[in-house]
Amino acid sequence: MSHVTTHVLDAALGRPAAGVAVDLSDEAGTLLGQGVTDADGRVADLGPEALVAGVYRLTFHTAAYFEAAGRHSFWPRVVLEFQLADASAHHHVPLLLSPFAFTTYRGS
Repeated sequence: MSHVTTHVLDAALGRPAAGVAVDLSDEAGTLLGQGVTDADGRVADLGPEALVAGVYRLTFHTAAYFEAAGRHSFWPRVVLEFQLADASAHHHVPLLLSPFAFTTYRGS
């Protein structure tokens, strides 16, 4: 399993957001992994099984998701930076998305 996992929920429709491309990179911008959300809104394998403590970035490419559904969105992409302090712990970073708002939290 990837050290960092994510899933995307379309809060406006009340269902998982399938087909959202997601990148995982380090603070310097080096790409560490990529994936696309499945029918359950989850990325099965996003990146390495182990990461060192540091700052990382998840980039959700949301424009294509909304365009495919014929919906306009204010967010062409959502970029979330987070700090991985405990290198032994799994980190789950969900995204709740709508065309004009988003929120996130440290998941389990």
